[in-house]
Amino acid sequence: MRKVLFVAVIALFTVAGTNVIAQNYKFGHINSQEILSAMPDRDSAEAKIKKYALSLQEQIEQLQVEFNKKYQDYLQKRSTFTDAIREMKEKELTDMQQRAQEYQLVAEQDYQRYQSEVMKPVIEKADAAIKKVAKANGFTYIFDTSSGVLLYFSEQSIDITPLVKKELGITK
Repeated sequence: MRKVLFVAVIALFTVAGTNVIAQNYKFGHINSQEILSAMPDRDSAEAKIKKYALSLQEQIEQLQVEFNKKYQDYLQKRSTFTDAIREMKEKELTDMQQRAQEYQLVAEQDYQRYQSEVMKPVIEKADAAIKKVAKANGFTYIFDTSSGVLLYFSEQSIDITPLVKKELGITK
C-alpha cells in the first residue's frame, strides 16, 4: 500500500512539474530610454525643466553677486571699522554665505521634484503603451534593456520597441 501511495505521489509531482514547464511563456524586451527620447511630449517637458533650472540658477547667481559686493565693501572698509563692527560685518557675511548654500540645496531638491513632476505624464504615457502592447500580444514578461541590469536575453525574446513606438505614433 505504501508503495502504491509513493508511486502516486511521484506521478502527481511529475505531471505537475510537466505542466509548469509546458506553459507557454512569451518574453519581450524594450529599450525604454529609446522610447522616451523619441516621444514628442518629452521635448516640451525638457524645455519646461530647462527654463525652471535657468530661473533657479539666476537666483543663485544673484545671491552670489550680492555676497561678493558686500564682501568687497567689507574688505575696502575693514580697516576703518571698530572691532565690534568688524565682528558684526563678518558674522553678517558668514550668515549670508550660509543662506546662499542652504538655498542652493533647496533649489536642487526643488529642481528634482519639478523634473519628476513634469516627466511623470510622459513616463506614464510610455508605460501605458508598453502595457497595452504587451497585453495585446500576449507577453508574460517585458524586460527593459536600457536599465543595465539585464545580462542576457535570447533570440526568443521579442523586441517590442517598434510596436510601442507605433502605439505612441512615433515614426522615428
